[in-house]
Amino acid sequence: MIKFDFSRVFQPNIQKGLKEDEINEVKPKIQEAIDDMKENTPGFLRIINDQEILGQVKDLEEWLFTFNDFVVLGIGGSALGNIALHNALRPLNWNTLPKEDRGGYLRVFVADNVDPDFVSSILQQVDLKHTVFNVISKSGSTAEAMANYLAARNILESMGLDPKKHLVFTTDPEKGVLRKIANEEGIRVLDIPQDVGGRFSVLTQVGLFSAMAEGIDIDKLHEGAQAAKDRCLNEDIWNNPAALIAAIHYLFYNKGKNISVMMPYSSRLYYLADWYRQLWAESLGKKYSKDGKVVNVGQTPVKALGTTDQHSQIQLYNEGPNDKVITFIKVENFDRDVLIGKIHNEETLEYLGGRYLSELINAEYEGTRSALTESGKPNLSVEFDRIDEFNVGYFFVTYECATAIAGWLFNINPYDQPGVELGKKLTYAIMGRKGYEELAETLKVKKEFVI
Repeated sequence: MIKFDFSRVFQPNIQKGLKEDEINEVKPKIQEAIDDMKENTPGFLRIINDQEILGQVKDLEEWLFTFNDFVVLGIGGSALGNIALHNALRPLNWNTLPKEDRGGYLRVFVADNVDPDFVSSILQQVDLKHTVFNVISKSGSTAEAMANYLAARNILESMGLDPKKHLVFTTDPEKGVLRKIANEEGIRVLDIPQDVGGRFSVLTQVGLFSAMAEGIDIDKLHEGAQAAKDRCLNEDIWNNPAALIAAIHYLFYNKGKNISVMMPYSSRLYYLADWYRQLWAESLGKKYSKDGKVVNVGQTPVKALGTTDQHSQIQLYNEGPNDKVITFIKVENFDRDVLIGKIHNEETLEYLGGRYLSELINAEYEGTRSALTESGKPNLSVEFDRIDEFNVGYFFVTYECATAIAGWLFNINPYDQPGVELGKKLTYAIMGRKGYEELAETLKVKKEFVI
């Protein structure tokens, strides 16, 4: 199970830390949020252990395992969960292993950008004759996903391959251009539940299909999710990690801490921080409150990697402005370990010899969080006993619930993203999409300064 250590955000453990009374003051609002989630179950909780969702994915299993490579074509919420699952639950060298060492499961690549160098590098690594392309877009109009789909399909057709044998669309169950094309051409299709937004969709067909492709146990993901759901709907907020995560960030935000750092001490869990960045930023960064007032709220989420970023960011965190809440992620038991050799009879090295890298990385985690505590910088820890499907599913739902509760505390809608839409529309105008011509005028600056 995952443990959550909140000790180092409270007084007297940290100077100017929170008092327990401050948590209790927001307890009524948190209980309102939990009651609302129980009464009006959000989609990301409703889908947990939905056998129809799991079954729809598993129905493609026999066909899927006739391939060698799997490429996700999506962006944002249609990609970050897939990346996090892939990196957390498969060895970091998974895509370089021969098929027999992968147990017959597929290599997984995620094309989550339209950078031509990046997309080309993926296309050059896969054997297109034995590749599945999973196009993920709820609307079917996401420019990046659709551009990569059209590029991949163009290549398939130029090779004389039948696209419908290599494509799976994951999209709205009823409408949109991908659903229309799938119906017309007989392309395999998975549903994105209508009540689940992209950044909350990792445990739907959006993330489960690629996970199954590489042998991740999707049932255990949902078991962990269910355990987290049960705990995060507990109205005893002192035993509810999601409630405490939300309250701590909300209270510190009101004290000027407008940056939220997530720092895993595990390269495999680094992409959980990427997933968190979108969830926290897009859900809580809002101009308007629920009652229409201009509030411009939101913490800026930042990712860091232990121990790598002890040598790039910790100097700032320790001695720079006290404007951050830092979340560490620790792994107690690593799947693999490396013995540090006893080689040199040198005082500066002998303390390392005979130990393991797992001991060193966790010692550095302890040292770093203790140093930050000594500097008066609030920090909390998420401790995995091991990296497995249960714990990763547990993590996802805990932070989804924390985000929903934080939205209630900030009095904003955590499920919309109006600030993203203008940039999309201006891109359409630049690319000449019909109906967006007039927007091109807004691109002109009043006065240019170019050197």
